[in-house]
Amino acid sequence: MADTPPAPVILGDEPGSFPHGVLAERHPAIIRQVREAFPYGPEQHRALDALLDSCTKGVIEPLPADAHDGAHWTRWGLPEYTGRSWFDIPWLWSESYFYRRLLDAVGYFGPGPWQGIDPFHPFKQAELDAPETDEELAALDGLADLPADEQLQALLLGSLWGNRADLGFRLSARQEASAARGLVADDSEALWARLTNSGTLCVIADNAGRELVPDLLLVARLLELGRVERAVLHVKPYPYYVSDATTADVVDALRRLTGAGGRAAAYGRTLWSAMADGRLTVRAHPFAAAPLPFAELPADLREEFAAAALTIVKGDLNYRRLVGDRLWPPTTPFADVTASFPGPVAALRTLKSDVITGLDAGTEAALVAAEGQRWRTGGTHALIQVRG
Repeated sequence: MADTPPAPVILGDEPGSFPHGVLAERHPAIIRQVREAFPYGPEQHRALDALLDSCTKGVIEPLPADAHDGAHWTRWGLPEYTGRSWFDIPWLWSESYFYRRLLDAVGYFGPGPWQGIDPFHPFKQAELDAPETDEELAALDGLADLPADEQLQALLLGSLWGNRADLGFRLSARQEASAARGLVADDSEALWARLTNSGTLCVIADNAGRELVPDLLLVARLLELGRVERAVLHVKPYPYYVSDATTADVVDALRRLTGAGGRAAAYGRTLWSAMADGRLTVRAHPFAAAPLPFAELPADLREEFAAAALTIVKGDLNYRRLVGDRLWPPTTPFADVTASFPGPVAALRTLKSDVITGLDAGTEAALVAAEGQRWRTGGTHALIQVRG
């Protein structure tokens, strides 16, 4: 990035902007949804009310003195931001800290009867139990007769588009064309070139439920074909950003697969067996929930990703952490802004925030002409970007 001038860090202080809307509207709505999803007692209700007041009208407050992760947050910038408005500090930091304080409010870290109870679990489970999930898993049976490379491409698109059931795994000509039209960048050939009889694949997971399932299916198929020898799935150490995957969510997804029947169940058994013999491992590093970009990866993660054949970074939040949560010009080279990542990296992301890099000028111009700036945040476009 030596030749790439730094871009402004995204804040939430501009009324009408996407980040401001998240802080001012989405976070209060999440507090209300969590309150209604569980029969919390007066203590939790008082704490949720206090968080609502703080995140809309107040300032960043320190963690309790006995917080188990207080030392982490001290290193991650809490002393610097304490006493400042949620809207006047980096958006990535304030978003992350909101979820950390929400878990405090509902007693997730204990001690007490609500310790370890995921406040977002009802929403995640509803996705797994939805009829659309049955339809997507049943569609896997239709891939069995396709050539191996077409099966992999279908699973890649399923992983890329996540819970958009209209794209899923149904690789008809119409749907494949629809998926391709939605891509603003497509380095899938470079991705496959990195996954040919390779060593270890790292996957930095994004959401649970119907977005985690296709990620696991892609991993299962790569293991079955011997395209990777081993896979490491990086998840969050605690519930985060409503739907981000934890180890418990991985278990729920595997049970959903193994109980589905057909090809989905076979994939589930492949993954279950791979976990038993160590070909698939799950890691929940504290840094997975840090409010920081991947440029600040700790030494142990840097060593792990440097040794991997490829690290796939899934989703919008992880993309922001990969390239830096900044207002880059969209034509800023992806390779430049990911130069600090310690090994080959691929981003699979549906666009749901303002951050974007690696576009050619013609693509950007066409998107702006057709949609203004809505293309950045509407979730109707996606990208596959690779830096070898």
